[in-house]
Amino acid sequence: MCVFVSPPISLTLRNRFFDRSGRWERTSIRTMNRQLVMLSRVVVHPTYRGAGVAAKFVRRSCELCPFPWIETLAQMGHINPFFERAGFARVGSTRSQRRSRTAHSAIYGGNRQSASRGLVSEETYQKSRYAEPVYYIFDNREAAKKIRQADTQSGGRTGRSDERA
Repeated sequence: MCVFVSPPISLTLRNRFFDRSGRWERTSIRTMNRQLVMLSRVVVHPTYRGAGVAAKFVRRSCELCPFPWIETLAQMGHINPFFERAGFARVGSTRSQRRSRTAHSAIYGGNRQSASRGLVSEETYQKSRYAEPVYYIFDNREAAKKIRQADTQSGGRTGRSDERA
């Protein structure tokens, strides 16, 4: 199973990859939400782990996703090139010099200007404050363009029910 979610408003490595500042306006957020999605979770049944099918499954799931750009963060990226085998480009890893809850929240899209809004929960902070996840991006522009063209031609019904990921 692949779970795709709305991306956080700002990620340091995304901003660097797309050559953006950390400031977002309403129009920029709307544009980003139409262009970008985050792969937040990949679940493979234990029977199939290590059989070499997971990377192909993730790649195909991403190709069937109607978004031009797919991003993910993975702590395991330091030791396992799983997302690279699935076609993602490794952009870099996040390194936080300060370990405050506010600084840690900024890694995951929290609001740096506010002390209370945009912070990860205290529990999340305690569990992940030493994490330095690797940021990956998947260029899906061609596949997303084909999906949109098929949707337009069929009036929004592509008939791809057999291709769901």
